[in-house]
Amino acid sequence: MTHQVQFPELGISVEVNPVALQFGDFKIYWYGIIIGIGFLLAVLYGFASCKKMNINKDHLFDAIIGGLIGGIVGARLYYVLFYPGDKYLQDPLKIFDIKEGGLGIYGGIIGALLVGGLIAKWRKMNVFAVLDVASLGFLIGQGVGRWGNFVNQEAFGTATDLPWGMYSDRTALEVVGNVHPCFLYESLLCLLGFVVLHFFTRKCRQYDGQTFLLYIVWYGITRFFIEGLRTDSLLLPGIDLRVSQVLAAASALAAIVLLIVFRKCRRLSGCGSRAVMEMNGLLVETNTEMEIDAEAESTIFKGMSAEEAEHKVEEGLRKAKQTTEEAEDDADADVNTDTDASADRTAEQESAEHTETTEEGEDDGDAN
Repeated sequence: MTHQVQFPELGISVEVNPVALQFGDFKIYWYGIIIGIGFLLAVLYGFASCKKMNINKDHLFDAIIGGLIGGIVGARLYYVLFYPGDKYLQDPLKIFDIKEGGLGIYGGIIGALLVGGLIAKWRKMNVFAVLDVASLGFLIGQGVGRWGNFVNQEAFGTATDLPWGMYSDRTALEVVGNVHPCFLYESLLCLLGFVVLHFFTRKCRQYDGQTFLLYIVWYGITRFFIEGLRTDSLLLPGIDLRVSQVLAAASALAAIVLLIVFRKCRRLSGCGSRAVMEMNGLLVETNTEMEIDAEAESTIFKGMSAEEAEHKVEEGLRKAKQTTEEAEDDADADVNTDTDASADRTAEQESAEHTETTEEGEDDGDAN
């Protein structure tokens, strides 16, 4: 089923089809493709940040895979738990049927953080540094993924007279007139948040975990106001409160409190404020790149950490340099010895010639 989507005040009209490809009864939806693209971009960004954040790339990949699984399970359980009515109680098998939709972003974030964080801990990574990278990845994924809601014509808001109000056959079923394009609000704010926090992480971060707390504040405030505009919010059982609004407000407040508590913390393991990096003994090069993860295992020297392997290489280089210098000293000594010997031979030759000349002179005198 296609949707005719219009932005009347802007003169924009497009036709969108939720189905990207179809093979018989098998359908591939744009929603899944867009979510996949957002996830892939987030992963690529995470890998690109490993060197600056001093994170082992292979260990991060393990945490990402675990976080992906935890995120899918968490998103589905979140939706099922707060779904109004007894649909899933009457038929529990429908819990596993996600073709009709039914995922909650907050459940996905919670599930991904729990599973991914546990794996990061198990792999002996700096969990707080991993959370900083993950939060930036979340913003990329959320910013891109919300366009899947546009294709499905869902997650829209109440009626509005604003110039960018949206109208479609799907919105007309619930709201009269143009509606708030909530997907667009959240997408733009998430991408803006990514840009801001990316530069903050690179240049201003004071301690591991600070970016993650700022992400919780940013997204919490964003989601709190956007959720208030939506028409399809999940509600707390027995209370006329939107679940996502309550979680957004609670998480943002908790993060603000933690930011205040840790305001004097200056513990970094990767990029951030130059002064704090130097305070923590991090190697700051001209392009503000750090050494590789000191806790990562070397792939050349088995059983050693990367830091130990680095020290071993440096020691070998020092010994090689010392050996070279000693060899040069020996060569210089040999040259000096040869030079002295040559000088002695020259002196002897000159003395012999002088003596011979003197004797010839005496013989001539005697003959005279």
